[in-house]
Amino acid sequence: MPIAIVDYDPEWPRRYEAEAKRLRSERGPVALRLEHVGSTAVPGLKAKDVVDIQLSVPALEPMGPYRGPLERLGYEYVVTEPEDHRFFRLERAGRRLCNLHVCQAGGEWERRHLAFRDHLRGHPEAARAYKRHKLELAPHFDIANDYAEAKDPFIRRLELEIRGRQTAE
Repeated sequence: MPIAIVDYDPEWPRRYEAEAKRLRSERGPVALRLEHVGSTAVPGLKAKDVVDIQLSVPALEPMGPYRGPLERLGYEYVVTEPEDHRFFRLERAGRRLCNLHVCQAGGEWERRHLAFRDHLRGHPEAARAYKRHKLELAPHFDIANDYAEAKDPFIRRLELEIRGRQTAE
């Protein structure tokens, strides 16, 4: 079944807030920052119906200080990919609700994803171009990782543009 891209849902920010509240209750002192990232964090942008959350921690290793609390909340550890990112998912009744991206506070992963989100929020033309790109790709993929990889060249080009704007400012 092809990747389903749906219209923006005003419930996505509320779903993030509800999940962030749950995470804050369990995260302990290790978690420094929670952010709503990904397409569901950009008003008006079509996306997969899965809320992406970024959790910034002082250090990715050892994982114990955050992995245990996340697993108690129902998150499943999936993969370390790339080295500066730990990926967890939350599913209920066979439906993925959240992707949780754990990264090092102040690290490249954190900066890149926040800058990308903020750029799309502040530049509607970039958000529209990204939406078009996603809608062109989605029908050709039924595996989320393959779809994500196919988006990478577009994302990397936009990240270069963002870095160029940041350098110019």
